[in-house]
Amino acid sequence: MKRFIKPALISALSLAVLLVIFAYGRTMNKTDLEIVIHIDEELVLESVFGESPTFAIWLEDPGTGKTHTVYATRRVATGDWEGKKDVPGALPVWTGTYRAEQSGQAHKAENVMEDLAITGATPLPGYFRSRVRLAPGSHWICWIEMNLAGDFNESYPRFDPVTRVEDEFAMGQPALLYREELEVEKDLSAVPQLAGMSLFGEDGQVSIEPLKGITTATGVFDEISLSVRRPKPRIIKKAYREIY
Repeated sequence: MKRFIKPALISALSLAVLLVIFAYGRTMNKTDLEIVIHIDEELVLESVFGESPTFAIWLEDPGTGKTHTVYATRRVATGDWEGKKDVPGALPVWTGTYRAEQSGQAHKAENVMEDLAITGATPLPGYFRSRVRLAPGSHWICWIEMNLAGDFNESYPRFDPVTRVEDEFAMGQPALLYREELEVEKDLSAVPQLAGMSLFGEDGQVSIEPLKGITTATGVFDEISLSVRRPKPRIIKKAYREIY
């Protein structure tokens, strides 16, 4: 029996070493962009619906203008608005961007190594993390668009007694747009900055405007950070997007 145990142990040890080498080998010359967002629970609960914000994260190649969605919450990605056909003002910039992505499937297939589902359940308040694998040295613009439904204030009321206009979709304050341009380098860290508020006009046109009448909306994401990290060695590959 003993003469069989020793070869079996050697074989098991050799296999374990090979798996470790394999796991580390898969991370060589690869980089991950990690997006971390903290959602303020108090502001969410103060909104009419008490539901976490709708948001989307996408990357834009500044050289070509091509975009790749990294993550979008379920409602806006699936159009599930609980009885409403559409809410065009929820995330107007991302909605137009994603439609353009979908119309360019040929390009998408060439540039995304794994066409993984980008839709996720709306995160609860607290920390949210998402990762995307990018080519080292590549150049991107990271966009984040966020809207908290029902966060009415004096400038964006549920019903305006002067104009006698009701907020049909209970949007409250408009969606906010964050932007950060970055080069994918080891140990890079950055904080996306507010680029403005995104509006869906009556004529169907989308515009990005300076903040006006915005109060609590800027605190819904009370922390946003981007960081470039080397992927953790994994024997079983984790499912997230690779963009090259």
